Amino acid sequence: MPLDITTLETWLWDAACAIRGPVEAPKFKDYILPLVFLKRLSDVFEDELERLADEYGSRDVAARIVEEERGRGIIASSRGSVRFYIPENARWPSVRRHGQAGLGQFLTDAVRAVARENPRLQGVIDIVDFNATTAGQRLVTDEYLARLVDVLSRHRLGLHDVEPDILGRAYEYLLRKFAEGQGKSAGEFYTPREVAILMAHILDPEPGRTVYDPTCGSGGLLIKCHLRLLETHGVQQNGPRRLPPEHAPLRLYGQEINSATFAMARMNAVIHDMEADIRLGDTMRQPAFKETAGRLLTFDLVVANPMWNQNFPTELYENDPYERFSFGVPPASSADWAWLQHMLASLNDRGRMAVVLDTGAVSRGSGNQGSNRERDIRKAFVERDLIEAVLLLPENLFYNTTAPGIILVINRKKKHSGQVMLINASKLFAKGRPKNYLTDDHVEKIAGLYHDWRAEEGISALISKEEAARNDYNLSPSRYVATNDQEEVLPLEEAVVLLREAEEERAEADRELHRVLRTLGLVLKGNQS
Repeated sequence: MPLDITTLETWLWDAACAIRGPVEAPKFKDYILPLVFLKRLSDVFEDELERLADEYGSRDVAARIVEEERGRGIIASSRGSVRFYIPENARWPSVRRHGQAGLGQFLTDAVRAVARENPRLQGVIDIVDFNATTAGQRLVTDEYLARLVDVLSRHRLGLHDVEPDILGRAYEYLLRKFAEGQGKSAGEFYTPREVAILMAHILDPEPGRTVYDPTCGSGGLLIKCHLRLLETHGVQQNGPRRLPPEHAPLRLYGQEINSATFAMARMNAVIHDMEADIRLGDTMRQPAFKETAGRLLTFDLVVANPMWNQNFPTELYENDPYERFSFGVPPASSADWAWLQHMLASLNDRGRMAVVLDTGAVSRGSGNQGSNRERDIRKAFVERDLIEAVLLLPENLFYNTTAPGIILVINRKKKHSGQVMLINASKLFAKGRPKNYLTDDHVEKIAGLYHDWRAEEGISALISKEEAARNDYNLSPSRYVATNDQEEVLPLEEAVVLLREAEEERAEADRELHRVLRTLGLVLKGNQS
C-alpha cells in the first residue's frame, strides 16, 4: 500500500527532529525536501532498472542498456528507458553506506552529479550546499545530516510506494507544522490541498490547454490542474493514471519570486512527470511570459493564490509598460485588484481563471461615500461582465490565518451573461486540529453548484449585474446567501487593510487640499509640503 498521510507526517516530523537545534524550524524544509527528492529519484531509478531487468531477463543487461543510453545522450533528451540517470555515488544505498565523516560534502557532490547528468534538474536539486558554513561554522554538521539520512532511509519512495504528490504533501506538512509566515501578511502561504483541488474542479481543464500561475509557489495549483485532467481523461494500466495518446497534456507555466520555492515547484513538476515552464522572478515588476512584441503572453486558464493585501507603490501601476491596469490604479494598501488585472491581461479571449483572495477583495469600498479605488475597479469588472462567481470559503482553512478567504472566478466568455453566482460555503467543512478542512463531498457539492449553475437556499444565489449595482458592487456571498448565523465579525487582517486604505485616502485628500491652497496663495506657514 502507498505510504499513508499519517505515516508520512510522522516520518517528516522525525526527520525535522533529526536536525532540530542547528537549523531554525522554518528552514527544515530546505534540507529535508531536497533529500526526499533525491531519494525519490534514486528509488524510481531502481524500480526502472528492475522493470528493464524483468523485460530483458538480466540486471546486467538492464544496466548496460541504461549506460549506453546515457552515453548517447538519450536519457538527457527525455527519450530514454529511465526518466533520469542517477550516478552510482548519488544513489541512496551509496548515501547510506557513506557514513558520518564528510557527509555534507558527499551529499553536495551527489546532488551536483545528478544535476550534471540531467540538465532538466540543474538549478532544482543542486541549490542546497549541505556543507555550507557561516562565520566559519557549519550550518548543519555531519552528525545531524547522518541522523537525517538515517530517518529518511526508513521508507521507499518508488513508483508503487507513494502517490506522485509526495513532495507537495511533504511541503504542505512542513509549512503547516512550522508556520514560517509568522508576522507576515495573511495569504503568504501554501494553498491547502483541498482548496487547490476545488479550484481545479471549478476550472476543469481540457486536454492541450495552457494553464498559468503568476505566483506559483511550490506549483501546487498547477499540479492539481494536471491531476484533475488525469482524473477526467486519463486511463490506468499497470501503473499510475496517464493520458491516452489522443489527448495532449496541459501546457503549464508559472512564475515564482522566491528561489527556494521556485526550485520546489520544479521538483514537484519532475515528480509528477509534468512538463512545466517555471521561471524565477517578480511577476508584478517583471513578468516572465511575454510575446516577441513585448506584450504579455496569454493563456486559456489562470489559477493563483497571490499574497493577500500585498503592498506595491502606485507608481508601479501608473508607469506599467504592459498596460495591465486599464481598469484603474489599485491602492498601495492592497494589490488584490492589481493581481486580478495582471491575470486578466494574461487571459486569452476565451480564458477563465480562479483566484484565491481575502474576503475584503469583493466588498471593500462598497457603501462608502465618494470614490474608492477597489470598489471602482470591481465595478468595472462587473459592468464588463467578467465576474462569473464568488465562493466564500470556511474559516480556519489556511495555515497561518483564521480568515476565510474567497475564490473569485473570472470568465471572458460567460455562458450565463449578466449573472454572477454567489456561493456561501462557510459552513461546509470538517472540524480539524489545528485546521479545518474540506472533505471530498464538500468539494463535489461546491463544484457541482457552480457547474450546474444552481441556486440553492442557504448556500448559493444568482444575481444580476443590476442587483450588484444596487448593492454598490459588494459581491460578498454572505450578503446574498443567509446562513441564519450571527453577524459576521471583521477579521483582524481585513480591519488592518481598511485602516491603511483610509490613511491612504486621507493622505491623498491632504495633498489635494494643499495643492488647492497653494493655487489660491493660502498655504499656511508650516504646511509647505
